[in-house]
Amino acid sequence: MTKQQNESQASAIYRWLEEEIMSGRLAPGDRLDDAAIAERFAVSKTPVRDAFLQLAAIDFVTLKQRVGAIVTPLSLQKMVQMFEVMAKLEGTAAALAAERMTGLEKEALVTSSETCMAIAERGGEKAQEVYAEANFDFHEIVYRGSHNDYLREQASMLRRRLAPYRRFWLSTDARRQKSSSEHAEVTRAIVESNIERARLAMEAHLDLTSGLLSELLGVLPSGYLAGIRESDETAEIRDYRT
Repeated sequence: MTKQQNESQASAIYRWLEEEIMSGRLAPGDRLDDAAIAERFAVSKTPVRDAFLQLAAIDFVTLKQRVGAIVTPLSLQKMVQMFEVMAKLEGTAAALAAERMTGLEKEALVTSSETCMAIAERGGEKAQEVYAEANFDFHEIVYRGSHNDYLREQASMLRRRLAPYRRFWLSTDARRQKSSSEHAEVTRAIVESNIERARLAMEAHLDLTSGLLSELLGVLPSGYLAGIRESDETAEIRDYRT
């Protein structure tokens, strides 16, 4: 096998594993079976292990001796810190979008916001999955509308890392309805070119200190957070609110 072929196979495996982790089909704490993955892709273990190394470099995977690769669970502290950064990045993206979006981009944002609202109001068995996709599209439109490629790249990367956690954030009808209402507020501010209101609305949309942290911890499966006992949760939530 040539080096180029190995890199191509590793990239394909990397993309597949990233999607499996983002979707929750591979959950934090799950062990990755290199032999099974190699068999799935009809390759040797070399490109599989190369993909593991790439995922480890962005903290999606942890490599442990005598254990292998596992999907990295975040600590509560790190998860909260990442959401804090995410709120600031997306707030900046929304502010720039309010300043820079074209008319066509604003129309696309309005359509996306209305789609989120319709899905949230309709509910149904597949609502969480369908809303998650629509929600992703909404935020991507805001990123593109910032017309700042570096900001879009950084926000997208952090969003992918938090995807296994964010999807539980939207696991109830009430939370999806609130999320879609917040999208509408962000959209109004951007369409009206109100830079500061767009920033504040997006930051509020992602603010864990407004009660969302306890909501999120209430629905996250055990094992999604590293190094925390159930008895510690109340104290740690209180610490982040003070």
